[in-house]
Amino acid sequence: MASFGGGGGDLPYGSWPSPFTAKFITSSSVGLSNVKCDGDGGLWWQESRPQEGGRNVVVRRDAGAAGASERGAVEVTPADKNVRTRVHEYGGGAFCLGPGGAVVFSDFATQRLHATEGGATRVVTAGDPDGRYRYADYAVDPSGAFVVGVREDHGPAGDRKPSEVVNEVVKVALADGATTVLATGRDFYGAPRLSPDGSRVAYVTWDHPNMPWDATELRLAAVDGAAPATEGHDLVDGADGDTSVLQCAWHPTTAELYYVSDAPGNYVLKKFDGTSSATVLDVGVDLGGSAPGWVFGQQGYSFLPDGAVAAAYPDRATGRTVLHVIAPDGSSAVYDKDDGLPHAFGGVAPAPDGSLYLLGGGPDTPSGIFHWDPATKVGTKLASSSSAEVPEGYVSVPKPVEFPCPLGTAHAYYYAPANKDCSSSEAAPPLLVKAHGGPTACTGPNYNPGIQFFTSRGFAVLDVDYGGSTGYGREYRRRLRGSWGVVDIDDVCAGATYLVDQGLADAKRLAIDGGSAGGFTTLGALAFKDVFTAGCSLYGVADLAALAGDTHKFESRYLDSLVGAYPADEAVYAARAPINAVDKLNCPILLLQGDEDKIVPLNQAQLMHEALLAKNIPCKLKVYEGEQHGFRKAENIEDALNSELYFYSKVFGFVCAGDDIAPFAIDNMA
Repeated sequence: MASFGGGGGDLPYGSWPSPFTAKFITSSSVGLSNVKCDGDGGLWWQESRPQEGGRNVVVRRDAGAAGASERGAVEVTPADKNVRTRVHEYGGGAFCLGPGGAVVFSDFATQRLHATEGGATRVVTAGDPDGRYRYADYAVDPSGAFVVGVREDHGPAGDRKPSEVVNEVVKVALADGATTVLATGRDFYGAPRLSPDGSRVAYVTWDHPNMPWDATELRLAAVDGAAPATEGHDLVDGADGDTSVLQCAWHPTTAELYYVSDAPGNYVLKKFDGTSSATVLDVGVDLGGSAPGWVFGQQGYSFLPDGAVAAAYPDRATGRTVLHVIAPDGSSAVYDKDDGLPHAFGGVAPAPDGSLYLLGGGPDTPSGIFHWDPATKVGTKLASSSSAEVPEGYVSVPKPVEFPCPLGTAHAYYYAPANKDCSSSEAAPPLLVKAHGGPTACTGPNYNPGIQFFTSRGFAVLDVDYGGSTGYGREYRRRLRGSWGVVDIDDVCAGATYLVDQGLADAKRLAIDGGSAGGFTTLGALAFKDVFTAGCSLYGVADLAALAGDTHKFESRYLDSLVGAYPADEAVYAARAPINAVDKLNCPILLLQGDEDKIVPLNQAQLMHEALLAKNIPCKLKVYEGEQHGFRKAENIEDALNSELYFYSKVFGFVCAGDDIAPFAIDNMA
């Protein structure tokens, strides 16, 4: 008898009762991001709250203050504001700290810049027409007089076509919102950062058809008196047109400009001294974070008060994150979980006393905000993304696996079924393979309650970093060049087959799911391969040609590198589109979609659903009102999880445990 989850009742895989209900996950959870520390040691971060419709707020940790939450934080942005920017649609970098405890932020409804100080909030860019301008990725002038940031201009009526949207670096006076364009003329900008004296701005820029991980430039401009045309600004790095340069930041005391570059084949840390650039840290793996360039505000390194530089990077063998600290004299020290740090972490924010705040967690504990003292090597969790205690004995700890694939080997995290109360006499469990979005992104080993939702019920899960994923170096990332819809599909299928061959999965019960680009991989694997027996696409791409002609500016030329130029390579687009291969489909598919998605519009799911209906394939389309790209409302997150489990139960023939899983009609299901 196979017993993946310990002793207890002998029940079919998939039917195990679990404390990881969908409501347990959403009712106790918040999203944490953008950890910052001010000059007085105050700790700030951003929370995304599913129970408030996904509203984002800025909080400051002050456990002694009136109204402090159970996470020891006081909300500092108004209750009627949602701190979120729509620049590039994915946003990020939605707030920064100003002088005297001020918070400068983007409001989601209007996209105007706001400032909160002394308990009062005012609109900085009050003269902006509704919906025309969007702001992101701010840096405050040392005097507190202005901020620089990225501005996205959608036209007077806010309805410009993607090709007409204008991105620029701007300077905005905090007193009256007066705006000056500092850099213009290129398709995209990111990471505008002010020199310590406020006289110069460094920024990253790139043009179509490149994405930020393909080829960018790092440039320098004077803040006052310089012409805004980017071509006239000093070029620091990226002249070869084939290097990704990202995450620039000024050293606060030496005034040297630091940044990450993938020129050697993996992201390394470099610095520019005003004359030339030199490598500061190259450890043979990618620095700078796991998915650089998708959202604003990312930075995988920090400057400590004594002038040291601290950079984080993954140890792929263990799944741990390593903190590498380079002292001003050039000596180095390396720390990880054995030194009191979380298992995996990022978002390092130094405190004035030399300690660090960071966002991290582990495979079996929810992520949170930690305080770590390098002198004592003691880490303390100050805030958690979940207010509920993780049930002991029901958590599956992932194991990094490397498996053979057509281009060599690919990477994934394997989760065995885990439930201390249950086992099964069945030979092998059903398998859920997960394809991450992006596709230029990656997964990770941190605690994921959505995965535990399935493993605690008797599913095995394989979370795949297919070829093209970030964090494994430039060559691995570039496997997808011209090969999206080929390499990713080959790898998820190879991963599933690998587990079947190992006796860890039932070949007749192989499911796959994914969101966005992962939804495309899901639909493609179901259409073009005969490996999986069910699938769930969450806001996934079905028609490549439609996506090429109907998406936002940031990704409007993304497919040039992944598939080919459109319409010149229209035949390739048609051949790889799952919507055109419905005649090859023969297994059930669940489609989950938001009705306000601007990245993968609703019509993609509707077209796929109509085609599946016409072929008499069991399917279901669920559309969630008011959702954009990705689900943020608690009720929709819950329904999506429950619906996917229920769908598999009807396909694979087991009974769902739990009275919160509502049955629904599946089209064409006998």
